[in-house]
Amino acid sequence: MSVAIKPKYTPQEYLDIERKAETKSEYFNGEIFALAGASKKHNIIVANIIIELGAQLKKRLCQIYPSDMRVKVSQTGLYVYPDVSVVCGDPKFEDEHYDVLLNPTLIAEVLSESTEAYDRGKKFEHYRKIESLKEYLLIAQDKHSIEQFIKQNDGSWLFLETSDSEGTVRLRSINCELLISDVYHKVELE
Repeated sequence: MSVAIKPKYTPQEYLDIERKAETKSEYFNGEIFALAGASKKHNIIVANIIIELGAQLKKRLCQIYPSDMRVKVSQTGLYVYPDVSVVCGDPKFEDEHYDVLLNPTLIAEVLSESTEAYDRGKKFEHYRKIESLKEYLLIAQDKHSIEQFIKQNDGSWLFLETSDSEGTVRLRSINCELLISDVYHKVELE
């Protein structure tokens, strides 16, 4: 019995394939991983976050990117599509295509059953290696809950959780606030 061997790709081969693809895939260590589509709740939460942050950052030197902006963790070689990325100051990109962001200030991921363990574990391990990253948010889609990880001056990460439906999450890295009620606006929770 023969075993199929998965092909290995270089980062450039991945980018060449990805830039022509109709669906999104992430990349790590020579392997390409297809992404599944997002649920209605997931998409509404992402849109709400972008709307709220966009209004607050409109006249500041920050840019918000939805999940179509690829982020590279240069230190580990991981290419991913965070749900929301914010960069304050000049964005840095991998090449002249301007589709691989290198210096996010804040990343937000909306949790799903299939990605929650990865978003909390291995993916956050990679994200912590991004020097510019100051804040990481994990947003539940089945209940009012935003988990916030804030990078401290010594490199450690402070954990805060807000689960009060009337609560506010203060985003220190970009000097913004998210009201839980705004994040979950029009989201039907069980």
